[in-house]
Amino acid sequence: MTVSRLSVSPRRIGQALLLIAPIVLAGRATAAEPAVSLPAPVHDEAVAGDAGLQRIVLAGGCFWGVQAVFEHTKGVTSAVSGYAGGSKATAQYEMVGTGATGHAESVAVTFDPRQISYGKILQIYFSVAHNPTELNYQGPDVGTNYRSAIFYANDAQKRIAADYIAQLDKVHVFKEPIVTKLEALPGFYPAEAYHQDFAVLHPDYPYIVYNDLPKLANLKRLFPDYYRATPVRVMAAGKPSQ
Repeated sequence: MTVSRLSVSPRRIGQALLLIAPIVLAGRATAAEPAVSLPAPVHDEAVAGDAGLQRIVLAGGCFWGVQAVFEHTKGVTSAVSGYAGGSKATAQYEMVGTGATGHAESVAVTFDPRQISYGKILQIYFSVAHNPTELNYQGPDVGTNYRSAIFYANDAQKRIAADYIAQLDKVHVFKEPIVTKLEALPGFYPAEAYHQDFAVLHPDYPYIVYNDLPKLANLKRLFPDYYRATPVRVMAAGKPSQ
């Protein structure tokens, strides 16, 4: 059984609830993608008291769940849903949904390296936020716009991510090979306001209940030292930041 995201335009939310709510209320809502306990990266980014923030853009299926995971991760100062991999002109939800723009639904994760390392961000991403063995789909969502991808900002981010993927594939922690793509970040474009903080604002929405709340439970279970109950929200100031 899968629960489709359907359309997320405000006028369709009520319709989706009516269609899917009986399934959830029947008690059959479970995690579509179970978490996997992973070893920490052997190679990680060294932190030498740098007070500057760092950012990495991650894609792993619907951005609602990826955003929710990192909004609840200690050390993350911002997690913004958006689009990466294509041009600014096509960075719109309806266009990205066609799968023809080159964009992937992504989340720009800004973090404080004094509190959490880049390697730990990657460990959470591969373990909890999505399934990195699913090629061009994630759970019920299908298309290259739902691909698993790390949009790196510099050579160090690329190298650490490549080393970690090789490390995980070597010890066969997943039954299938990791298909996560490493792509240079051409630009990141925040998604429409109604997509921001979606899981926080709509915890009873069936798609969130079925696909994303289990991710938060897994984050708390597998990374208790990095889980925070109160999320950092994008829309607190009324406008998503970049």
